[in-house]
Amino acid sequence: MSDPNLRKHQSFRSRFLRNARDLVVYLPPGYDDQPRRHFPVLYLHDGQNLFEGSTSFVPGMDWHVGQTADQFIAAGAVEPLLIVGIYNTGKARIREYTPTSVPKLGGGRADRYAKFLIEELKPFIEREYRTLSGPEKTGLGGSSLGGLVSLYLGLKLPNVFGRLAALSPSVWWNQRVMHRFAAAANVNPRPTIWLDIGTREGPRIVQDVEQFRDVLLEKGWQLGHDLYYQRVEGAEHNEAAWALRVGPFLQFLYPVR
Repeated sequence: MSDPNLRKHQSFRSRFLRNARDLVVYLPPGYDDQPRRHFPVLYLHDGQNLFEGSTSFVPGMDWHVGQTADQFIAAGAVEPLLIVGIYNTGKARIREYTPTSVPKLGGGRADRYAKFLIEELKPFIEREYRTLSGPEKTGLGGSSLGGLVSLYLGLKLPNVFGRLAALSPSVWWNQRVMHRFAAAANVNPRPTIWLDIGTREGPRIVQDVEQFRDVLLEKGWQLGHDLYYQRVEGAEHNEAAWALRVGPFLQFLYPVR
């Protein structure tokens, strides 16, 4: 890792998922100079796409999370935080990032992935780094299926994850099971949610996400307060589009108080 703000942990094993994956941890500017200070944490899925073009799904195309976080923290727009990029394992990605199983595509191991996050990964990060605990200091986010699993786990476990970033979330999964889950869930405390979708991601996609937004509004979320929704004109379903939304979602979820 060439960037001094990034620490890599290779082959982090999970007994719940019976596999291993790499982790990348972004440390905010000033982390090493303030040994008594503790920081909020944001966990992001598809970790190989976040920080380095060399590891991302489309070579050379990553989210530039590190540079963007540095910039927004330096500008005083975002509070200093740790960002943990959790690699996906390729073939298990669809299984781990979906709450239910569907014919042909499979899926349905999100609850087991949650056990990995909460009982294995989170304790490791809290031992290795100076973190603040509690849902208001702990975020979860991702795009596409990573956005779906962030919403699912955030609404299911709001006492763990209090800030959610769902970029272009695949809420179409299994005939919009996420809409039904959200409508029925008793969510307390309500997490703060960033939700967005690009208009060039495919037919019906915008409609599905806007219907999901409306489910949240009916449950008591308020736009601009604990829910931010953005329909991004002309944006496609890819790393380059999501990279442009990193600064804004960090600023909404982790504003300087």
